[in-house]
Amino acid sequence: MKRRVLVLVGLAAAVAAASGAWLYVDRSSGTPVFQGYAEGEYVKVAPTQPGTLVELAVRRGDIVAPGDFLFAQDSAPDKSARAEAAGKLAQAEALLANLEKGGRPSEVEAARAEVREARAAREKAAADFARGEALFRERVIARQRLDELSMSDRQAAARLLSAEARLETIQSAARTDEIEAQRAAVTAARAILAQAEWRLGQRRVAAPVGGLVADTIFRPGEHVAAGQPVVSLLPPENLFVRFFVPETELARLRRGARVALACDSCPADLEATVSFIAPQAEFTPPVIYSEESRRKLVFLIEARPDEGGARVLKPGQPVDVRILE
Repeated sequence: MKRRVLVLVGLAAAVAAASGAWLYVDRSSGTPVFQGYAEGEYVKVAPTQPGTLVELAVRRGDIVAPGDFLFAQDSAPDKSARAEAAGKLAQAEALLANLEKGGRPSEVEAARAEVREARAAREKAAADFARGEALFRERVIARQRLDELSMSDRQAAARLLSAEARLETIQSAARTDEIEAQRAAVTAARAILAQAEWRLGQRRVAAPVGGLVADTIFRPGEHVAAGQPVVSLLPPENLFVRFFVPETELARLRRGARVALACDSCPADLEATVSFIAPQAEFTPPVIYSEESRRKLVFLIEARPDEGGARVLKPGQPVDVRILE
């Protein structure tokens, strides 16, 4: 490793030293080198509902892929809720089917028999009335008997109409408003079942992203509140490097600029892309910005390493950064 000489560059180096961000110049090339550190943005995986942790499928240091099973909570209450919702849906669907198809076959046949009986009675009453009219004209029967035959005929006709109406009602489906109300009840029951199935599915939690299992916070048997992280993941793409540059060097950097990285046991060709430049200085002196005071300003820079670097660097690891021309 080439010998490096630590050079304090004016007041900027003094401020950088106070903040732990050293700046030195590589003697061989004369280029400034900024000292920073690797950092990671962790994905905290938490359950959506409170419950007891019953299974933890990963340990710290494991590598997981998206969709891999991480942990599970007690699902007994949700299984019961799903079974109850499924039963209510089946009941609602059965009632809707009954309303839409009308009466049962036995009920329909009984109503048809009543119609046949009422029609036969109507025909007999009509025939009796017709004979009574003929006999009345021949003065065989009195007016009172004719009136009785007429009344019997009208009653038989009314009973026939009633029987036919009852048969039509049994054969037809329920009223439209009743069917629509029951259809709405079926839709609501399906929504409740879908919600119960979703809640049950949430008891088994899978990895939303792939990466390193950085930490496991709970153990089986412990109660976990909704939103409390159980597993902490560090995807390779969420690892980046932080370093500080003085105001005098800020003009050399822009978002998308390339920088070279160096660390102990790192590959020689490690590079990164600047992804963030702080809009404000980390340290600002309470004085007018003179030429000399501007050197005190130190700006935070973040750079995302290439894929190879993301798999080599570890959070907290010291890193030397050099701006590539």
